Amino acid sequence: MRIAQVAPLYESVPPQLYGGTERIVSYLTEELVRLGHEVTLFASGDSTTGAELVPACERSLRLDPDCRDRLAHHVRMVEGVAKRSADFDVVHYHIDYLHYPISRREPVPQLTTLHGRLDLPELVPLYDEYRDMPVVSISDAQRAPLPQANWLATVHHGLPLPRFRAGRGRGGHLAFIGRTSPEKGLPRAIEIAQRAGLPLRIAAKVDDADRDYFRTAIEPLLRAPEIEFVGEIGEAEKSAFFGDARALLFPIDWPEPFGLVLIESLACGTPVIAFPGGSVEEILTDGRTGFVVRSIDAAVAAVDRVGEIDRAACRREAERRFSVERMTRDYVALYKTLAGTAETFAAEESDVSSLPVPADLLPETSH
Repeated sequence: MRIAQVAPLYESVPPQLYGGTERIVSYLTEELVRLGHEVTLFASGDSTTGAELVPACERSLRLDPDCRDRLAHHVRMVEGVAKRSADFDVVHYHIDYLHYPISRREPVPQLTTLHGRLDLPELVPLYDEYRDMPVVSISDAQRAPLPQANWLATVHHGLPLPRFRAGRGRGGHLAFIGRTSPEKGLPRAIEIAQRAGLPLRIAAKVDDADRDYFRTAIEPLLRAPEIEFVGEIGEAEKSAFFGDARALLFPIDWPEPFGLVLIESLACGTPVIAFPGGSVEEILTDGRTGFVVRSIDAAVAAVDRVGEIDRAACRREAERRFSVERMTRDYVALYKTLAGTAETFAAEESDVSSLPVPADLLPETSH
């Protein structure tokens, strides 16, 4: 198939450091190429891919200090996709709703994977208007705020598992990875580790929007002993980061759409101690791949019990449910369905002579 992947421009594909959506776009794109599909990737110019790369900007926007209007690059990219739409059997968007006004009017089959939170009041009237746009959720829980959307399927993320090595937790510490935003619960993670008497290693991204919060709420906590702030890490460092940890702490305070770090941790054989929210209980199995807890007290108690979790079983769960091969099969099935439906519709439209015409619409004949 001829497939277009349209990525956000905030990070390269794959990201150089932190980045979830762009990493998934990379995994999917490269697996589609490996399977023999003709793939075109619309992304930032510093992306690396086996597909045809169409750069929409010179480099990823988060790392470009000269970029002041990030939306302008995305609007121009959407126009570029539309101009080439006849080249594709299907267009797969990963840029939220930015393309809806144009792609609604384009004949090429298309779908959008929604990667972010959907519990925002402004999205309700938006999806009342765009009920026709085919969308994919990354967890069943993500759909809850927008039941009126045109959901095609839920496709859980998948990983190229050979890149993630299972570890034995010999570092003896706990781990946290994510953004330093309030909803990710880093202060909770620090308190859990301190009360459990274990070191905590933090691999975290500080977004511009979170810098004030980081300075006032996080930085003072990092002065405590046994708390190590590593900063952002890339994929090459993740096997050691996860695999050496006794457990990953995931004490969120929001409806997590998916939580890529959850399956990365499982792929490295490391159990997760998580607060419930969004997709957490859809991904983790309490007592088998970690513990889902509802308080800091319960999280501290779970740290003492983490030795009950079979690390090999965590890895097997990742292999069974969260491989890039499975994710790609799911998407290819959707592509074929959409393309097949479009072809059938086009054939019916072009062969109107074969369709029955109601008698009252036949032209009058004179005798």
